Amino acid sequence: MIDFPRIDPVAVSLGPLQIHWYGLMYLLGFAAFFWLGRYRASTPGSRIKRDQISDLLFYGILGTIIGGRIGYMVAYNFARLAEDPLSLVYVWEGGMSFHGGLAGVVVALWLFARRRRLRLLEVTDFAAPLVPIGLGAGRIGNFINGELWGRVSEVPWAVVFPHAGMQPRHPSQLYEFLLEGVVLFVVLWFYSRKPRAVGSVSALFAIAYALMRFAVEFLRAPDAHIGFIAWGWLTLGQALSVPLLLLGVVLLFISRMPKQAR
Repeated sequence: MIDFPRIDPVAVSLGPLQIHWYGLMYLLGFAAFFWLGRYRASTPGSRIKRDQISDLLFYGILGTIIGGRIGYMVAYNFARLAEDPLSLVYVWEGGMSFHGGLAGVVVALWLFARRRRLRLLEVTDFAAPLVPIGLGAGRIGNFINGELWGRVSEVPWAVVFPHAGMQPRHPSQLYEFLLEGVVLFVVLWFYSRKPRAVGSVSALFAIAYALMRFAVEFLRAPDAHIGFIAWGWLTLGQALSVPLLLLGVVLLFISRMPKQAR
């Protein structure tokens, strides 16, 4: 059993201005997207150019924030949204959904692709390997905040989280950091280094993330106000990952079809 490291969620205080670690993790993810994006744009055959990365990042940020917030309020906190519709913009209270953020990013990248006369899947194939670092950084932010903890466990590395009682729990945030952040980045980065059929990198991202998230949910405690939604074990996170998995399988199938058959 490991005691939770007491890390102040506020990284820097400048009078009334407070900069939280969670916010810094988002900035780290956006910075990594920009830096790695410029590198990828410099490789031969890239359909995205270096001078387009700033615009691509801007669209991605808007999609992440808007989609992530809407997705969280609709899927995880609809009662609050119905009671107070303005709570949708109370971003300082926290609450972001990956699946909502992904949907928002896809819409934003579609707008970017349309403006640049590109195919959506060309843009998502380019962007997919740039996303995991931000996902991993976000999970570190969750751990620092002591939120989204795992289920009760007796493993030697179990952690006693300050807001989760005295029972040791799986540090599921760190599991997700390793899988969604480190492993997913390595897999996508090296897979995308060679020319691939349009849509195949996006398909791999969807399939790999969905499987990783579905697996980790077995060790992550379900949201207290939602609990299990079916069969005494299925969580909302797992239910939302199933359509993503199916979408990835369909994209992979389409990407491997002969061009004349698409």
